[in-house]
Amino acid sequence: MKLLATPRFLNSIPAARRAEVLAAMKAAGEAYGQPHLHAGVGLRRIRPFMECRCGLDLRLVLQREKDALVFHLCGTHDEVGAFLKNQR
Repeated sequence: MKLLATPRFLNSIPAARRAEVLAAMKAAGEAYGQPHLHAGVGLRRIRPFMECRCGLDLRLVLQREKDALVFHLCGTHDEVGAFLKNQR
């Protein structure tokens, strides 16, 4: 499965944690579609998106589009909540 990132996602990644975020993206791509692996990367549904953990404080918001996972936001719990509120 391809991993894609929106410009918003790329701009929201903290520079000091870029490697950690890229590793979390890869782990989400590998776990997607295999429910027994979802817990390990913290992959869960937040309709109409999904999120995965990146450490204790960051969340990655993603969505499946055809044969790719598109990452929309990298942020804290509050930033993800605000993003979801604006999407409705």
